[in-house]
Amino acid sequence: MFNVNELIDSNILKSDKNHYNLSVQKLKEISLQKKEGCVAENGALCINTGKYTGRSPHDRFIVDETMVHDHINWNYGNKPISSEKFEKLFNNAMDYVKNKELFTFEGFVGTDLNYRIPIRVVNEFAYQNIFAHQMFVRPSENERENFSPEFTVIALPELKAVPEVDGTNSEVFVIISFEKKVVLIGGTKYSGEIKKSMFTVMNYLLPFKDVLPMHCSANIGKDEEVALFFGLSGTGKTTLSADENRRLIGDDEHGWTEKSVFNFEGGCYAKCINLTEEQEPQIWNAIKDGAILENVVIDEATGKPNYEDSRYTENTRAAYPVHHIEGSVPEGKGGIPKTIIFLTADATGVLPPISKLTKDQAMYHFMSGYTSKLAGTERGIVEPTATFSTCFGAPFMLLKPEVYAKLLGEKIEKHNTNVFLVNTGWTGGSYGKGSRMKLKYTRSMVRCAIKGELDNVDYTKDPIFNLAMPTECPEVPQEVLNPVNTWENENEYYEKANELAQNFINNFEQFKDVSKNIKNANPKVLSRLSVNA
Repeated sequence: MFNVNELIDSNILKSDKNHYNLSVQKLKEISLQKKEGCVAENGALCINTGKYTGRSPHDRFIVDETMVHDHINWNYGNKPISSEKFEKLFNNAMDYVKNKELFTFEGFVGTDLNYRIPIRVVNEFAYQNIFAHQMFVRPSENERENFSPEFTVIALPELKAVPEVDGTNSEVFVIISFEKKVVLIGGTKYSGEIKKSMFTVMNYLLPFKDVLPMHCSANIGKDEEVALFFGLSGTGKTTLSADENRRLIGDDEHGWTEKSVFNFEGGCYAKCINLTEEQEPQIWNAIKDGAILENVVIDEATGKPNYEDSRYTENTRAAYPVHHIEGSVPEGKGGIPKTIIFLTADATGVLPPISKLTKDQAMYHFMSGYTSKLAGTERGIVEPTATFSTCFGAPFMLLKPEVYAKLLGEKIEKHNTNVFLVNTGWTGGSYGKGSRMKLKYTRSMVRCAIKGELDNVDYTKDPIFNLAMPTECPEVPQEVLNPVNTWENENEYYEKANELAQNFINNFEQFKDVSKNIKNANPKVLSRLSVNA
């Protein structure tokens, strides 16, 4: 019988070449000895991940096991792989690790003691074990005694699959087995696969406990009010939640229980393309000794990171523990959210920079999850590409979208939470003609929404998307608030707006089991005459 635990025990845990829970400094020393990377002027360990500089979504598989078969929303993103194929790959992995130097981290996913999962992460590269140490929740010394993991993540970048033999799409594989409680990763050095695989596990397990898992960042103000920021990578979750006037709970993955919001992670994995100290001081200052920079160009003479250089990828990343953010919340928890921000990077440039949503509109836009995938976040993405990603995180949501949407709707209604849709994408034209929304404007709009300063201003309705747009917002030019005013050619604006509206309508046809009120939040494709009227 195929026994995963026995194989892990005999090939990894009992190996005299397996290092347990080394300190970050010791791992950094080993990483440099092995020439895995170099040290930047700011003290961060700099790594180049080679061929793969983003996630490989088409290489992620779920083992098709009896316990999950009827629950998984099988689709192009949630692809099955047979138990037999998984067993063969796992055995290959066990043969591969024999006599290899390995690094093991033990910790938790989740800061809430009632819902966290104890995990073990095994790496063949020391720098990826630093990543695990910084990104997951670090246990106390007492918690390390008699530690028993619920899930084991094994990341072996140099082990490559053979598609025609192993049933994969490429040499890369990320395979999750809920029955064996194992995540097996191979063929890619991109560290984001490690954290996102466990996010996916949490997204599957928590709804069965009436907890909403969310692809969002979270922060908290002086009066303890919590704000959530939903969005795909590159839409601004990390940037906008890192606010010097508020305390960061977490930048990417959270759960919403009956009593609180809690962070899944113990660290942040921030995009740092075009990072500046002036625009994003908290992130800038967090990148220091103990942090990892991935695929950032380093000046050989000075050791200074060049955050503007995208020669390797637009998806340059910085990984650091959340306590590197000054004033962050050490316990990784906050109360019930008062405000929710849906972030979208609209490459067409037609959505308002901020609009207030009704509950039904909130459900509609949560299920739609419209944004533009930005360059570098996935293999093959070289310029913004329009996409609809359910729950603003479809690649990580294994259950049917209605399950997550129902949980969110119930919580919004119960707690009377305000919801805003914020466009961090383009204005004055589509990508290539218009310009990216100024960060200082977006920050002002978000801050005003959270403070309640948009509760009592006048609103006007967008005729196509039926979104309520504020007519004024402190520190934001009035003409910016209505996107049509920023375009030189109104006809081109309405043509693009109608095109996007039709895309929304077409996408939402997949959802059958939703209320009429939610369906009525669909945009309306209008003729130019109707718009003028």
